[in-house]
Amino acid sequence: MTVYNSAKGGAQVLVVEDDPIQRRLLKNAIERHGHVAHLAENGRLGLEVLKRNSDQINVIVLDLMMPEMNGIEFLGALNDMGIDLPVIVQTGQGGIDTVVQAMRAGAFDFVVKPVSPERISASIVNALKLDQREAKARAGRRSRSSAITFDDIVSASPAMMRVIDLAHRASQSNIPVVLEGESGVGKELVARAIQAASDRAGKPFITVNCGAIPHNLVESILFGHEKGAFTGAAERHVGKFMEADGGTLFLDEIGDLPLEVQVKLLRAVQQGEIETVGARVAQKVNVRLISATNKDLIEEVKAGRFREDLYYRLNVFPITMPALRRRKEDIPHLARAFADRFALEQKLDYPLSISNSALALLTAYDWPGNIRQLENAVFRAVVLAEGSELQDTDFPQIAAQLPGYFAAEHPTLVVDNSQMEAVGERGERGVRAFSPATTATLPLPAVDESATASDNVIVSTNISGDVRKLADVEEELIRFALKFYRGQMSQVARKLGIGRSTLYRKLKDYGIDPDDPQKNAA
Repeated sequence: MTVYNSAKGGAQVLVVEDDPIQRRLLKNAIERHGHVAHLAENGRLGLEVLKRNSDQINVIVLDLMMPEMNGIEFLGALNDMGIDLPVIVQTGQGGIDTVVQAMRAGAFDFVVKPVSPERISASIVNALKLDQREAKARAGRRSRSSAITFDDIVSASPAMMRVIDLAHRASQSNIPVVLEGESGVGKELVARAIQAASDRAGKPFITVNCGAIPHNLVESILFGHEKGAFTGAAERHVGKFMEADGGTLFLDEIGDLPLEVQVKLLRAVQQGEIETVGARVAQKVNVRLISATNKDLIEEVKAGRFREDLYYRLNVFPITMPALRRRKEDIPHLARAFADRFALEQKLDYPLSISNSALALLTAYDWPGNIRQLENAVFRAVVLAEGSELQDTDFPQIAAQLPGYFAAEHPTLVVDNSQMEAVGERGERGVRAFSPATTATLPLPAVDESATASDNVIVSTNISGDVRKLADVEEELIRFALKFYRGQMSQVARKLGIGRSTLYRKLKDYGIDPDDPQKNAA
């Protein structure tokens, strides 16, 4: 196996993914965290890369669902070739059988799509810390990906300083903490800072996004399963509680846990014991629990979706984190910090600043996606920057959601408030106004700016005045979604409310080429 030497810099990561958009996103995420990405569009090409450079690759990120050679077949080929590298598999909303099969075939870890850059980075770091032999023996006991401290939290607002003060106090004990707040406000950052300031610093910090795991996988992922516990369970699997033993378990989106799993979680909190699926006796664990939610848990209790006894066990020390629109004084500080970081990551030859007009624009916006959305917006601006200072024109998607913001200063932008259509353009980057409800929910780099408001029309009747066939409307909608999300198959499938396999079947039925955006626009 290749030995990774941290002194030499980032790791060499092979990405085997058939979706070109996913490949590009993974490449950016990997490179943003200091690693080098090698790309292969299918399993066969991935094996060819390994034949040439197996002594250089440290980690493999593998999609399970691919044409020609799927992820399971790729793992089998690795074993046949005697290549012993940690493999992180990506899976959609698949069943436990697929995950177990991948683990059995030698996968080091798995992530559920859509995966965040932070999650894939943490998995890579963990893979580098353990060789594959130890990973197979211990099923991947993880350690925290980085030492985040309270000094890393950028803030100038009284509301956020209050949060930091409360989190500091919580770190001095093992009291259960619930971090409340909207998505993207930085709950995991605070959780990591609590861990770093506690006596568990340096111990495992394990994150579980309860809302991203299929319900039939939650119990096995949290508590593990024994060999033979169910069909396909050929090996014992250690759950997240055991991985976090001695450290901290961060349960994100705790309100999405199924009720039947909440019962077992209650026992773990009350007695410090977990019940592994298929085991005859309970196991003792020493875990500090930090939970996070964007829901009102007491309302979930009233609605019968969250156990009242578990609520009172977890909600001992609640900390409510303000939305970014409630702490606007932090926006300039955050924007500058992001610009500095991304300029360094992009290896720019000059320092990158942000103009006062750009900071004014960013501060004027309400950021429904909170800090995560601001971070994405700054990242996009840095990548596309043409000078040493970011201007307000470098944030067209934000300006488009503030009708009239440029009316006096930039008369080239004409906004019809009733239709929200921008008819002006600025330079090579078109400034187009979409409805706030639409653009606020889209990842900024993934939206095709050439998809104008006039494109967003699907006619329901034909020239004879009759209702069009359902298949024709469906085909047109799929073509538009492919263009709008730039061929990002996982995003297209999720927004259309269908599985990726169903989407691929419909593409074949309608003769749609996902790699030809111009044809899809027809």
